[in-house]
Amino acid sequence: MSEYTISQIRPTDKRSLSQIDALLNQEGIKRDTNLDYICAMYDENYQVIATGSCFANTLRCFAVSSAHQGEGLLNQIITHLMDIQYGRGNLHLFLYTKINSAKFFQDLGFYEIARVDDTLVFMENRRNGFETYLSDLAKTKKEGLSAALVMNANPFTLGHQYLVEKAASECDTLHLFIVSEDASLVPFSVRKKLVLAGTAHLPNVICHDSGPYIISNATFPSYFLKDEESVIRGHARLDLAVFTRIAKALSVTRRYVGEEPHSQVTGIYNQIMADQLPLAGITCIVVPRKEAMDRPISASTARRLLQERNFEALKELVPSSTFDYFQSQEAAPVIERICKATDVVHY
Repeated sequence: MSEYTISQIRPTDKRSLSQIDALLNQEGIKRDTNLDYICAMYDENYQVIATGSCFANTLRCFAVSSAHQGEGLLNQIITHLMDIQYGRGNLHLFLYTKINSAKFFQDLGFYEIARVDDTLVFMENRRNGFETYLSDLAKTKKEGLSAALVMNANPFTLGHQYLVEKAASECDTLHLFIVSEDASLVPFSVRKKLVLAGTAHLPNVICHDSGPYIISNATFPSYFLKDEESVIRGHARLDLAVFTRIAKALSVTRRYVGEEPHSQVTGIYNQIMADQLPLAGITCIVVPRKEAMDRPISASTARRLLQERNFEALKELVPSSTFDYFQSQEAAPVIERICKATDVVHY
């Protein structure tokens, strides 16, 4: 085999990115919008013959030229990306791959967590990673009726608090999962602090970090799927495949979700959960949104008010614990980050 070189690709390297896109297109995928490291392998003529990428602690967007199949190039790409990740301090790695490629990654030391129909497989590089996560969760299991709720809380509003209070009032134990990916304008450490403060009066609520297994819309890999609705459905199905394992570990028989009448994404997502969760013995309960100022309370509106520094209006939408935080000096960097954002409606 000839000696090939692997190099990082910069955003300004339009020639290489164009070749990478063509290579990915041959695999029926497109370059993900969420990438923080891209590499390419070049032949003697400086043509891209293989590629792979990273985002946070995940590996993504692999492709090898059809003219070089069977040369072990993907193995070299994966080794290179894992070296990059280890150098960043990311030892627990995840990847998403097509069903027909899963066996290859198993041979490289990755283990299946969940799969979505015939679309993709979610994998990690720890043999017992997900099982350990589930066994740790099981230690918090309580007797009686258990329910679950997953929220991003970006930031924690009166709408979130109402949803938690309603769910907690209808079960013996509510397991509240806070999405711990830092893909939001309000950092996870702050979101968790505000959720804990805003639910401290509810003794039957147990808060959990979602860890790497419950992923957000912001970082779900969209490059496998052909359109926005397919992405939403794919993410919902992956979430359900993971969540049903979590629910079994905690003996959860209900999942509460908040209605979002103006969001097509949430509408499709909630409909899939309502259809699919009962098949796993889990009731899906969609809770109408709490209103303030004649409209449903939303975190998007809270972020917009923070961007406008309209604290008087914000006070109508958030618990006192959230309001007090955003009035404090500690919140200044977070507010500044929100103010600089071009779009506060999404993550």
